[in-house]
Amino acid sequence: MRIALFTEVYLPYINGVVTHVKILKDGLEKLGHTVLVVSSDPKAKKHYVEDGVLHCPATEMKKIYGFGAAWPISNERARIIKKFNPDIIHIHTEFFIGVSGALLAKSLKKPLVWTMHTMYDEYIYYVAPPKFVELIKSASHKYFKFIMKKADAITGPSDKVKKYLEERGGVSCNVHIIPNPVELDTFDVSRISAESRIQLRRDLGIGRDKTIACFVGRLGTEKSVDVLLKYWQQSIRPEDNLHLLIIGEGPARQELMALAKELGIENMVTFTGKIMHDELPPYYSICSIYVTASLSDTNSISMKEGMAAGLPVVHIKDELNKGQVVHGVNGYIYENAEQFGHYLRLLRDMNQADLDEMKARVLALVRRASDVVLASTLLDVYAEAAEHLKLRLNKKEERSRRERDRARARRKKAVREKLERKKEED
Repeated sequence: MRIALFTEVYLPYINGVVTHVKILKDGLEKLGHTVLVVSSDPKAKKHYVEDGVLHCPATEMKKIYGFGAAWPISNERARIIKKFNPDIIHIHTEFFIGVSGALLAKSLKKPLVWTMHTMYDEYIYYVAPPKFVELIKSASHKYFKFIMKKADAITGPSDKVKKYLEERGGVSCNVHIIPNPVELDTFDVSRISAESRIQLRRDLGIGRDKTIACFVGRLGTEKSVDVLLKYWQQSIRPEDNLHLLIIGEGPARQELMALAKELGIENMVTFTGKIMHDELPPYYSICSIYVTASLSDTNSISMKEGMAAGLPVVHIKDELNKGQVVHGVNGYIYENAEQFGHYLRLLRDMNQADLDEMKARVLALVRRASDVVLASTLLDVYAEAAEHLKLRLNKKEERSRRERDRARARRKKAVREKLERKKEED
């Protein structure tokens, strides 16, 4: 098959969507399919294809990490996509490039698959002043209905996405729950030497006696890192020899650092700032636990990367994401600060045999999220989308045929009535 993947951003930028698309591309190519990634590029002066990526000229969005916004309609882009002749158009964004993919799927009569990665209600504050948030939220819901009506199949990484879309209304095709993938080999930390781990702890100023729990992700309010800090202050003491490592950058970083100081836990918390994706494995290698309080994630790739490094997860209770962390199997679920601290100490004190067994379960569960597994699952979705499009086109043709028949009947009737009137006049 020839598959076009449309994403607002792509390498060298890194976020969950970029990682997902990159892993999907790798998996599809391993299975023998041809892939073209279509993405905006604020550095591109014209459309060009390089290494399987169509770079589309875009305006830089400085407020959103320097990502680009490409105009949805482009004759040159349409020409390149038509020449590529995809069997499937798969959009991973709802805006700009995503609209471009939806319009091209319609004009080329190609099946359209849409993966919704993000619960946008939690992110609107990035682009809208507070007084306009509800207005923008309402408009975005109507916009999602537009995309839903165009799609022949929809996927999302958790039940949270499915419920979100169903609440918006307008779903006219199947919504498939397909968990996010992870680069298993990249996050195999067994290859990182003990010397490297000791040096990294030294560089970060974290003693070798400390058990490190980490969070990795964008430091925005939607990630609820403030909850982690408050729960830490309420349940962890210096003598617990636990340390919180917060890896990432974002608009709330300074505010969170100030909060840690205000709570009096700055000596138990380290903020690393931005760490490049390929530099993350050594950081996971010095950690023993992955922690999160986020309720905005649909299926956190960062969490899965931590799991690929063998880290059990301590996750806040999230009914719509249940199953990702199975209590007592690959981590623990907490509902309050007391439970949060209890499970951290439980993992800290676990004997080596039990800890090794839990890590084995963590790895066994996350191995289900490989690139080939993702690609194979989506190939089934692509086949379904192709059938859905065929039915839609057949129904459309049938409606057109009936309309033509009705129009023909009206014309014949008009001719008969005209002839009858002429006879009466004669």
